[in-house]
Amino acid sequence: MSDEEAIDGAATPVAAKIPLEDAPALRDPAAVGLVPAAAGGVVVVGTLDGSSGTIRRENLRLLLHSPAFLIGTVILLWWIVCALFGKTIAPYNPVAGSLTAFNEAPSGAHWFGTDSLGRDVLSRVIVGAREILIVTPLATLLGTVLGTSIGLIQGYFRGRVDSFSGRLVDAVLALPIVIVAFLFVVALGPSAPTLIIVIGLVFGLLISRTVRTAVLQERDLDYIAAARLRDESNTHIMFVEILPNVFGPILVEFTVRLGYAIFTVATLSFLGFGIQPPTPDWGADIANSYQYLGAGYWWEVLFPALAIASLVVAINLIADSIEAVVIQ
Repeated sequence: MSDEEAIDGAATPVAAKIPLEDAPALRDPAAVGLVPAAAGGVVVVGTLDGSSGTIRRENLRLLLHSPAFLIGTVILLWWIVCALFGKTIAPYNPVAGSLTAFNEAPSGAHWFGTDSLGRDVLSRVIVGAREILIVTPLATLLGTVLGTSIGLIQGYFRGRVDSFSGRLVDAVLALPIVIVAFLFVVALGPSAPTLIIVIGLVFGLLISRTVRTAVLQERDLDYIAAARLRDESNTHIMFVEILPNVFGPILVEFTVRLGYAIFTVATLSFLGFGIQPPTPDWGADIANSYQYLGAGYWWEVLFPALAIASLVVAINLIADSIEAVVIQ
């Protein structure tokens, strides 16, 4: 052996002579190697923490540093407070009118003015948040659960099951959402439970499309094949193996549909098939007061409309922020 070869052999670190099959990263598939070069040429092996808990904490950190998410959350929290404690913080009884104080413009006594029956508009706006924030989240949650189940079945089984259910979904959704909901509400009668069921069913069909697409991307991956080799049941594979991996798109879909649900409930209330009087409701209050716009009583319509707009904007800001974090 020459002097140069002896020097090279002595300078070679022991860590570099480890056989490839004995490398820690290969013996432990959960370990992802980081191989930075240290002083003296020694290779240092580390790991990346890619656990689900770490990912959730990082996503939460990104959301908390998003101005849009924070603004939307603050607005939404305000309306939640109004829904929970509206009757306590409202300055007047929202259903009690006054024959001597009707159609009064905004003033120190009535910040948002009064309507044609002498009821305080501010009080009705505050208390009106309750019904819409009960109906819309429940309807959206029902639609998300139903749509997730349908989408998992369609995407996992495909074939005739996917074809039949897909045609059925397309047939129902051939009409606009509001029209479909309107037809069901007319048939069943307007009430809060009816709105929850009808909107939930319609939104479930819409959400199923998104979930189906996500499941189709997952069903042919290696971990699904491994689950089949372990002889896991189809139900286990769909709800235990696939569902956690498509939860991101489902969460985004939930927040987006929540904004649409607010519009749908307000529209049905405007048409007279939503929350029934005398319960304060933003859509119904707009319907009862828009005829007085020509007389200059603009406040009776403006403030309930702004309430709807602010709530929808808050939901959309939160939805966009969550989508940006999930899809990155």
